[in-house]
This record gives sequence, structure tokens and C-alpha cells, in this order.
Amino acid sequence: MEPVKIGLLGLGTVGGGTVTVLTRNAREIARRAGRGIEIARAAAREYRPERIQGLDQIGQIGDDPFAVVEDPSIQIIVELIGGYSPALELVLRAIDTGKHVVTANKALIAKHGNEIFAAARDRGVMVGFEAAVAGGIPIIKALREGLAANHIEWIAGIINGTGNFILTEMRDKGRAFADALAEAQALGYAEADPTFDIEGIDAAHKLTILGSLAFGIPLQFERCFTEGISRIEAQDVANAAELGYRIKHLGIARRSPGGIELRVHPTLIPERRLLANVDGVMNAVLIKGDAVGPTLYYGAGAGALPTASSVVADLVDVTRALTTDPTNRVPHLAFQPDELADTPVLTMDAIQTSYYLRLTALDRPGVMARIASILGEEGISIEAIKQKAPAAGETQVTLVMLTHRVIEGQMNRAIARIEALDSVQGAVVRIRMESLSG
Repeated sequence: MEPVKIGLLGLGTVGGGTVTVLTRNAREIARRAGRGIEIARAAAREYRPERIQGLDQIGQIGDDPFAVVEDPSIQIIVELIGGYSPALELVLRAIDTGKHVVTANKALIAKHGNEIFAAARDRGVMVGFEAAVAGGIPIIKALREGLAANHIEWIAGIINGTGNFILTEMRDKGRAFADALAEAQALGYAEADPTFDIEGIDAAHKLTILGSLAFGIPLQFERCFTEGISRIEAQDVANAAELGYRIKHLGIARRSPGGIELRVHPTLIPERRLLANVDGVMNAVLIKGDAVGPTLYYGAGAGALPTASSVVADLVDVTRALTTDPTNRVPHLAFQPDELADTPVLTMDAIQTSYYLRLTALDRPGVMARIASILGEEGISIEAIKQKAPAAGETQVTLVMLTHRVIEGQMNRAIARIEALDSVQGAVVRIRMESLSG
């Protein structure tokens, strides 16, 4: 059979990696796909040819991505530009011209995936997005196909390598957040503006996609609760370790009686859990299904070749399915389009979890009793408490508490009341806890 001709948009880190993988493993890929896959055209405004193996195998390289999309000889468009625009316009135009699409753009899928998938269904084309979540880990295929027999109960994942690297440095070396962030930037793990990584926005994009695949609901990025790690201090990491926990920046999607939980935030998890021992820039996703139980997916969450591995896997899938009836293909969001549920995504106030609390208070009689009284009045039970003795001459003491599970709205009211006490200095640090045991 004639090779499949693809148009590649973007020759940056992932685009260059995709060229390298397609070139280096061309024979193996053709054996799996049933025919060759060749890059007929590519578009990039800037790229570094010395870093891309196989660049000479591209038929034509230009700087106009729309010209590639409009080329009638191209069968699959690979969008690796990133961002919302012009990526959205390029993808929709490619679909409109009857081309299949493969993308690594998690922000695009999380915010505009419903529109993109509807357009693809109307035109009978496929949209592959395995590389949009967790880099080289084939987590989309696992959820969409490998776990299709299961009623998914929950997902918990470390799905941003930058944040995981920072928290690992803080734990292993006792570094302050700012120092660990600077190291991540120096090593190229974090951007000059690290907001998307450290504030959880990148992870929220990915969790939105995983939640839709797991629970058969439309993509709803705007309903995902997001909290970053910039307020975590070295003392919180040390306190967690003393209590038998580790702090991880988790994305959690859970099916609960009132609806679906979608939340990204720092989380204390028991140090014996496998997920607690995923360190550095690595990613991992833990999925609990009713039939299979918990399964863990671990690997590189970013990088040129790991992400390219997922891009090329999608290209192989699309190539295999080029001649199949569109109605018999695997649905984009795992469930048939007319079977997506309107199950509500819960607000954070309605979610139940346990908490780690740290606060600074004046070292005088009755303060601890008053704090405990407020927690009790709000229906919050204390599991453990730790008071650090003040240094000589100090008048303030640090209190650390672990609570039993409680509704977030109750905890919000309690924290507001505690912070209003004259004896409490500054804000209460609150980190949610998960056992990840069932």
C-alpha cells in the first residue's frame, strides 16, 4: 500500500522528537501500521535542525501551517504547535477538509475538545490525543480500551513533572520552594513563567481529559478545582515526613454519590503508597476500577522522545483505521457520543476529605482549647496533633493537626473562624489528605 502522508505542524521539542521516531523506527512502524508513514510537509517558524534526526526525510518544510492543512495530498495533520490559537483554527480546518488529526495539545482538548470531537464525528474523521496527557504513558488507551469493562471509581495522578521535581527537591534536600523552582528552571524542567506548572493549570487540563474518559462526561475544564504548590513550605514537607506522609501535587477525579470530583491540589498521602514514591520529573496515574482493582501507570511525562512515542502511536492507530467504517471506531471520549452523561461536577465546598492544618499561635493558656472548640463546633474531629515547642524567648508556637474526613465547606468555615482569633498569627496552611486505599 502507498505510504500515508502526514503534515506536521511544529518542529519544536515534540515535533523534532516525532520526526526522529518516525525516521529511526520507520520499518517497525510500517510493520505495525500495515503501511509506511511519511512526513510529506512540515511547517515551523523556528526550529533547530541540528537537534532533529531525520529532518532530510521531510518532503517539504515551510512556515505556513495553513498551507499544509490545505494540501489535498495530506491525510493526517499532526498539530504540535500548542496553545489555543491558531491551533484551534488549524485543527478545525483540517477536520473540515476531511483530514484526521493527531495532537499533543492538552489545553486545546481540555477547553475545546467537545467542539473538536463533534466536528470530527460530522466529518467521519479521527482525532488522536494520547500525547496530551502524561507524555509517554499510554494512559488514554488504557482508560478508553484496556479498562473498558470497568466502572471506574477514582483516578489519582502525578501528571506534572515540574511540580513533582520541586516537591522531591524540598523533601530530599530540605530546599525552600523558591530554590527548588530556580533549580527546575535551570535544568529546563520549568518555563521562565512557571505559572501553568506550579499553580496546577497544566495538571487541570490533563485531569479534565482523564475525568471525561473515566466517567463518560463532557469535557468541563472550567469546573476543575485548581490549587498550586507555591504556598508549600519546607516545614510542611518535614512535618508530613514526621507523620508518615509525603506531599504530592495530585490530580484527583472521583465518582461520589453527589456527582464527579475534579480537583488538583497538594495532597498528603501515606509514604508507603506507590504513588508517594514517584519522584523527580516522572509521572504516574493510579486508577481504581471495580473489576480490576487499582492499576498504576508510570513513566516519563514529558520530553521529546517519550511524548513522540505517544504521537506516533496515535498515527499508527489512525493509519490502521483509515479504511474502517467511522461508526465502528473507538469513541474519542471512550463512551458513545449519545451516551455521555450529565452527571454534575461537584464544587469544592461539597467534597469530603481529611486535612493537614498548620498554624502559628501565641503561646498562652487556652489557645489550643479554643481552636479545638471551633473545630468541634464545625463537626471536625482531630486525628492527631503536634505542637512544636517555641525557641527560647519566642512567644509563638507552631501547631500541626491532622483531621478525620469532613466536608470542605465545614473546614472553610472553621479556618475562617480560627484565623479571626487574636491569638492566631497569619493564615492557616491547609493541605488535603488522601489514603488512596479504596
